Amino acid sequence: MKDYYDILGLSKKCSLNDIKKAYRKLAIKYHPDKNPNNKIAEEKFKEAAEAYSVLSDNNKRSKYDKFGNTNYNSKNYYSSNNMNVEDIFSNFGDIFNDEFEGFTEFNINTNNKKKKKKKFKGSNLRIKINLTLEEINKGIKKKIKVKRMKLSKGIKFKICPNCKGKGNINNITNTFIGRIQTTIQCDYCNGLGKIIKSIPKNANYEGLLEKEELVNINIPSGITEDIQLKIYGKGNEAPFGGNPGDLLILIKEIKHNLFKRKGKNLYYNLYISIPESILGTKKTIKTLNKYEKLKININKGTQSGKKIIFKGKGLPSINGYEYGNLIVNIKIWIPKKINYEQKKFFKKNKKDINFLPLR
Repeated sequence: MKDYYDILGLSKKCSLNDIKKAYRKLAIKYHPDKNPNNKIAEEKFKEAAEAYSVLSDNNKRSKYDKFGNTNYNSKNYYSSNNMNVEDIFSNFGDIFNDEFEGFTEFNINTNNKKKKKKKFKGSNLRIKINLTLEEINKGIKKKIKVKRMKLSKGIKFKICPNCKGKGNINNITNTFIGRIQTTIQCDYCNGLGKIIKSIPKNANYEGLLEKEELVNINIPSGITEDIQLKIYGKGNEAPFGGNPGDLLILIKEIKHNLFKRKGKNLYYNLYISIPESILGTKKTIKTLNKYEKLKININKGTQSGKKIIFKGKGLPSINGYEYGNLIVNIKIWIPKKINYEQKKFFKKNKKDINFLPLR
């Protein structure tokens, strides 16, 4: 069980001034800046703060003296189990004053990491590219004109007078345990360390100017509309010389007049006449590959709706490891109008030709 008087090395008859001095001594001894990566010292530092938070308050101290640590209402004081160094500084700020002199200057940034200057990134650009199925099948390289915001030539910068080019401002506060240094971002230059001195004509307030540029885009075969391509560094440039944004490319597939796409598979409707379906025939169709043709044998009595599958003749997957299929749907073409001779033929043979399946 913790004894707050023992933690501070005091007796129960100690004064408030004694408590302050004892706490100051322990806080300096076990401060994280003087004991980096020392868990034991950190716990001692927290325990001292916990003891001080109770004994420096007359109401809390009275209850502690009367009931002890066991019955003390934990909501009225800080527990070292859930305290951190920043909590101690922020919550005990009202008791830090210049009453004590000659203290060491501390920095409450206990992770010992130097803050980097903020670096702006330019905004991303989005464009849409329309592709035919032939282009998607083979993949294609395109040159696209893109209007980008680029840093204007002749722009001049100067060091931020507020932070002297550091991007951060150090604030020093005199406290009960010493001088505490905190680092905040400079709000004058937004952490960049520099500001614009002069802007060339026609540039905007950030020194950016719109320019048209040709961008090479390599579109892989088998791409789909749900895939978004990204070209790093081809978006808008950043003000103050930061990193440029990216160019995001959205794909729009142009509707094909012969083929319909479903994933990697292609569908083709092949229309044949009634005589061709009855007698059988041979057909040839073109594929998406410019010089490739497929021969199709239509057997006698072929029904409308029959599917003929050509494996591997569809689109490639985007990784190039496999291909979809080409599915040919046979459809029987029934003309809405026929000439006199055709009409005479069908009337003559109406009873002889059974177009319905036998029951």
